Amino acid sequence: MTASELIILNFTEIRRKSIKLWNALPQTHYHWKPDNNAMSAIEMIRHVLEADYGWNMIINQQDMAHYKTPWDSKRPFISVAKELEFYEPYRKIFLESVSRFSEIELNETKIVHPGNGEKKPLSQYLLRIGYHESVHSGQFLSYLRAMELNRPEIWD
Repeated sequence: MTASELIILNFTEIRRKSIKLWNALPQTHYHWKPDNNAMSAIEMIRHVLEADYGWNMIINQQDMAHYKTPWDSKRPFISVAKELEFYEPYRKIFLESVSRFSEIELNETKIVHPGNGEKKPLSQYLLRIGYHESVHSGQFLSYLRAMELNRPEIWD
């Protein structure tokens, strides 16, 4: 298995677990948040899903000066299922991009994150992408706990 295949496997497993958590959220709790400064549960889901679009631009070193995602800020939150349906083509493009990177590119390409200006090898940057979603999965678990909802078993 190549490094890019392992990274994609990791992304796929993280997303599988995230979706399992998100599907446990009843529609009545979509807009719940722990405090006024936090994202609501459905906003967190969208944040994670729409990040694939931005990650793809960053790893392909595209100009982020006028960054705007396909998720219009006026796009209503209808359901987790609709969010997952909408994101699917962008996820596919992102994973296809990752699959095209050679071992040399993964180790020698330097990626500058637009938010903080840090420069990292592409392979490390990709692993940080997985970590970003994992952190939000942990947050989401704490949301479910605070809402006193059942938390799915994600370690199967």
